[in-house]
Amino acid sequence: MGCLGALLFLLGALGARAEICGVPKVDSQLVEKLGQRLLPWMDWLSLEHLNPSIYVGLRLSSLQAGTKEDLYLHSLKLNYQQCLLGSASGDDTSECQAKPSMGQLALYLLALRANCEFVGGRKGDRLVSQLKWFLEEEKRAIGHDHKGHPHTSYYQYGLSILALCVHQKRVPDNVVGKLLYAVEHDQHLHRGHFSVDTVAMAGLAFTCLERLNFNPDQRQRISTAIGTAREKILGAQTSEGHFGNVYSTPLALQLLMASPKSGVQLGAACLKARAALLASLQDGAFQNVVTISQLLPVLNHKTYVDLIFPDCQAPRATLVPASEVPSLSEVPEIITVSLRVPSVLPPYERSLFALAGSSLEDVLKLARETGGFTYETQASLSGPYLTSVMGKVAGDREFWQLLRAPDTPLLQGIADYRPKDGETLEMRLVSW
Repeated sequence: MGCLGALLFLLGALGARAEICGVPKVDSQLVEKLGQRLLPWMDWLSLEHLNPSIYVGLRLSSLQAGTKEDLYLHSLKLNYQQCLLGSASGDDTSECQAKPSMGQLALYLLALRANCEFVGGRKGDRLVSQLKWFLEEEKRAIGHDHKGHPHTSYYQYGLSILALCVHQKRVPDNVVGKLLYAVEHDQHLHRGHFSVDTVAMAGLAFTCLERLNFNPDQRQRISTAIGTAREKILGAQTSEGHFGNVYSTPLALQLLMASPKSGVQLGAACLKARAALLASLQDGAFQNVVTISQLLPVLNHKTYVDLIFPDCQAPRATLVPASEVPSLSEVPEIITVSLRVPSVLPPYERSLFALAGSSLEDVLKLARETGGFTYETQASLSGPYLTSVMGKVAGDREFWQLLRAPDTPLLQGIADYRPKDGETLEMRLVSW
C-alpha cells in the first residue's frame, strides 16, 4: 500500500474522513487578497450588479467586510423583494430591467440563510413559492420522459433545491426525481457535455436532503446519487490535479468535503487536488467573483451544506481594501491581440492594440468602438456571456464558444480572461 496509502487508511479508520478533502491552513495574506477582490464589487448596489454569491462566500469564509457587508445584504433585500414581489402586490417595478432568474433567487435565499435568517412571513413565503414555481416550470420543460431540457440549466435546478433545503422547505419527490435522473443518466448536464460544477451542485443538494431526511421515499436513490456524483468528479480529475479544471475545483471540493467517503483513492485524489489548488492560488488564477465565492468557504473548511446550521458568531478577520499606488514612472505595456469570427460571412479578423492586463471584454469593447465589430452579452451567475456576435444571435441549443487559436477553449469568460501579447482569440458559434 505504501506510506501514503497507509496514512490515508488510518485517517479514515479514525473517522477523519471529512478532513481528507479539507484544504490545510493557507497563508492568510493569500486568503486576504482573494477577499479583497470581492470588495470593489460590493460598491455596486444596483440589481444588475448585485451578486448574492459574494455575500454567501464571505459569510462562510474567515473574512468579513464590516459595515459594507451589512449594506450589501440590505441592498440585496431591497432590490430582490422589490423586483420579485412588487408586481404581485401591484407596486411599481419599472426600475427593474429584468427580474432575477431562478438561480439568482436561489442564491438570494442562500444569502439570507448565511445571515442565520429563515425565510418566513408573507414575503418570505412568496419568495419560496416563486422558487418552487420556477422548479415546476423546469420540471415540465424536462418532460415526463426526460427528453427535454430545463429552460435555465441543471446547475440552477440543483442550486434551487439546495436553497429550499437549507431553509428546511420540502421539495416534491417528482421535482427531485428529475435531478436524480439527470445525474444517473448523464442527461446533458451542461450543453450536452459533462460538467463538474453541475454534478457538484447536484451532489450538494442531495447531501442536504439526506442530512435532513427529506424525501424519505427516495432516500436510497439520493444516497446512491451522492456516490455517483462523487465518483464522476473523481473520474474528471486532470493530470495536474484539478477536478474538471481549476475553476470547477472549489465546488467539487465542497461536495467531497460535505459528503466524504473513506478510502485511499479519495484521499490521494484530494491530496493531489489540494496541491494543484494551492499552486493556482499562489499564481493568482482566481479572479472571477463567483469562483472566489466558492473557494473562500473551502479555505475555511466550510461548504454550502453548512448553511443548514450556519455559525454566525464565528470570529472573522476584517478585510482592508488593497492599496495600489502605481509608480509615476511606470509606462503601461501595449500588447497586440487578434480577434477572429469564422461563423459569419464574410469571416471577421482584426488585430488591435490594448493595454496589458485588459480583459477580453475590454478588447471586444475596443473593437466595437473602432468600428466594424458588434456584439451583445447577457448577465449570468458567473458573469456576462456572449449572445450575439456580428449580428448573429445564438439560437436554441447554440452558444458562442471562446477559443485561443488554433483550438484551445478558454476556461474563463470575457470579463475574466486576460489576453496575452500576440494571442489570436476566436469566437465560434457551436451547437450542442
